[in-house]
Parts: sequence; structure tokens; C-alpha cells
Amino acid sequence: MRRLFGSVRARATLGATLVVAVALVAAGAAVLLSLKSNLMGEAGTRAERSARAVAAELAAGTPYDKLSGLDGDDGPVQVLAEKKRVVAVSEDLQEISGTDSDRVKPAPSVAPRGDDDDDSDDHEESLEPGEIAGESTFRNGSATIDGETEDYRFAAVEVETHDRGRLKVYAGAPLAAEHGAVQSATTVMLIGFPLLLGVVAGVTWLVTRRALRPVEGIRSEMAAITASEDLARRVPEPQTHDEVARLARTTNETLAALETSVERQRRFVADASHELRSPIASLRTQLEVAAAHPELLDLDGAVEDTVRLQRLAADLLLLARLDAGERPGDAKVDLAGLAREEAEGRTGVTVDAESVNVAGSRGQLGRVLANLLDNAQRHARSAVTVSVRREGDLAVLGVADDGDGVPEADRERIFERFVRLDAARSRDDGGAGLGLAIARDVAVRHGGTLTAGQAPAGGALFELRLPLA
Repeated sequence: MRRLFGSVRARATLGATLVVAVALVAAGAAVLLSLKSNLMGEAGTRAERSARAVAAELAAGTPYDKLSGLDGDDGPVQVLAEKKRVVAVSEDLQEISGTDSDRVKPAPSVAPRGDDDDDSDDHEESLEPGEIAGESTFRNGSATIDGETEDYRFAAVEVETHDRGRLKVYAGAPLAAEHGAVQSATTVMLIGFPLLLGVVAGVTWLVTRRALRPVEGIRSEMAAITASEDLARRVPEPQTHDEVARLARTTNETLAALETSVERQRRFVADASHELRSPIASLRTQLEVAAAHPELLDLDGAVEDTVRLQRLAADLLLLARLDAGERPGDAKVDLAGLAREEAEGRTGVTVDAESVNVAGSRGQLGRVLANLLDNAQRHARSAVTVSVRREGDLAVLGVADDGDGVPEADRERIFERFVRLDAARSRDDGGAGLGLAIARDVAVRHGGTLTAGQAPAGGALFELRLPLA
């Protein structure tokens, strides 16, 4: 059963069919009840009309054997006097039920002793001689006329006569039309509802299959992409504006982001290997020379290459942690205090800062400031200025120098990994090209931004914006 309804198409078809089935059953029951009620009311109206016609004749003093309503053409009629004594009935009436008396023969003028002697009618409505009661009562019963038994709707009307006391007239209207209509409607529903449900199920199955066809195309293409590992491929986008089209567009956007991430990772590995190869080769050369000629050992160069390798390895490790989604923490950090600590001991660096607190990792934010200061001192002519201020709900840390600045076309490219501008191509002077990339990644992880612009002195201006704690 689980496998049978394991598809979306099967579940949608089943759900739609069940909903329509419940709606049809409810609507069918309401129709049958309404039809039965209307036909029952119509039969009651006919019966009441016949009863009142007989009552009018009785009020006018018409003898029992002269009553026109006793011919049986409009249905069975029974007239009762006090003590439920039958005084007149329709012709050919053989049996009757649903009235106050099941007798079909007029009784003597004096009621016989029996159960009827203990019964007395309590008349709720006071009538004048010759007056007919305004209210009628209704019952369902049956009657046999000329050997044929049918169900009837009986209406009872009371009339006060001048010489015969109070009489109650029962007249019946046949319910055969009501039974036939209800039975016919029930038969139609029993035949039509299953056919309608079959049509609903079939249409839902076809429509759902057509609607889910693009989904199957997306699934098969994703399976092919996974098997081929070709992230340049894209899933087909249907020319619609529904949820499936949005799913396809989102899937392609995800594939594009994944392709970019994988390509960036490949470039990162290639650039890291290239950057590591030079100091390793240099250090190996020096060690091989030292092994062959100890007197030629360049100890300072070996130490410098080792320190550079250590810094590069630390930068790569930090980038790996940032790419893995390492959370920066939520400690309060005073940017002004941090700026003074990082500027201490650096020549030509001045600090103009107001106390501003942000939330994050003090170590990572210190690394951002250190990288910005290293970059500024590398390109400044004589002075570097660090400023910290508040702008609305943001803290702004700026590092400006009086160097040549960054060309506007390169102000975004310098934040890419292993990127060095032409003026900083020297690996000894320009570093590995990871400082600004690390700074921006840390800023983004802290919910902020890092941008490059032009300083008032004409040099470069780097501004770090972070949310206030």
C-alpha cells in the first residue's frame, strides 16, 4: 500500500477523489433530504386541502352519505366524532393506519364499551358551531383501497358542527410520487457518483502527470549532473510562472553557486600550491647548499622563508575555517581599544577613535585590523591613519594611507584570494595576496562589510562596517 501511494501523483489523485467523494455524499444527502421534505410538504398540502373541503361540507350541515370527498378519488377520508368514533369513511376503504382510529366502518351513534370509553379528546382550540380549526396536524400512515395498499400523508382538521358536535376529518394524499422521486434520485446518484469519481480520478491523474513532467525532467538532469560531475550543466526551465519553474530557476542558481564555489576552491588549491612551492623550493635549495657547503649557509634567508611559510600556512588554515562556516562568537569587542593595541609599535600610524563596541571574535577582528595596517604601511609614503566612529547602528573602522591609492577598477578585485596588483607583484614586498581576502571574509562572517575607496590624502581608504553590539 505504501508503495502504491508512494508517488505524489497517486497521493494527489487519491486526495482529490476523496474530497470530491465526501462533497458528493454530503450534497447528495442534502438533495435527497430537501427533495423528500418538499414532496412530503406538497403531499401534506394536498391532504389538508381535501380535509378542509370535507370539513367545510360538514360545517354546512351536509349529511355523511352526501359528502363529496368520500368517493375516494382524492385519497382516503375518515371522519371521527368524540371518543374516536368513526362516523364516515371513503368508499372501498379496507384498512387504514396513521389516524386516531383504524376502523373502516361507521360506528353506532353510541360508542361501544371498550378502550375508547376511557379516551377523551382534549381540544386545545375553542370553536364556534360551523367553524373550522385554523391549524392542521399531519401524520404518515397507510391505507388499503380496492386491495391496493399505499403510503399516505394524512392531514387532520377539526370542525365544530351545529348538530353533531366536534368532528375530526382525516384526509390522505399518496406518497407514491415522493417515494418514486427519492428512489429515482438515489438510483441516479448511485450510478452517477462512481462515474463522476472515476472521471475526477482520471483527470487528476493526467493533470498531475502533466504538471509533474518538468519535475521529472529536473530530477533526471540532476541525476545526470551527479553522475557526470559536470557542474556547468543546467536543468531545463519550463516556460511557465508556477512553482515548478521557480524550483528549476532556484536549482540552476544553486548549481551556478556550487560551480563557482568548486571553481574557487580549485583556484585556491592551485594558487596555494604555487605560493607554497616558491618558499619551499628556496628553503630546500639553501639547505642542500648548506649540506654541501656549510660555510655558504644563509641562515637569515632560511629563517625568513620559514617564517613566510608559517604565515602562509596560518592564512590558509584561517581561510579554511572561514569557508567551513566557523562562527565568530558573540563577545563584546571595543574597536577603539583594539585599534590602539594594533597600532602600538608601528611607525607613522595615528589613531583617532571613539569607544564603540561590536560583537564577535576579538582575535579575528584583530587579524582584520592587522592585515589592513600591514597593507597600508606597505603602500603609504609616510602616514597611516586609523579612525573609529559610530554611524547610526553601525560601527565604522577606517584605515587610510597617503600612498598612490587603489584604482577604481581594482577596488573589488583586490579582495580576491592571491590577487596582487602590478605595484605589489613582488612576493617579498607584496605578500601572498591573502590579507585583504581574509579581512573581507571575516567582516562578512561578522555581519558587516569591508570596502575600498579613496582617502582624503589621495591614498587608499579601507572601511570596515559592523553592527553595534
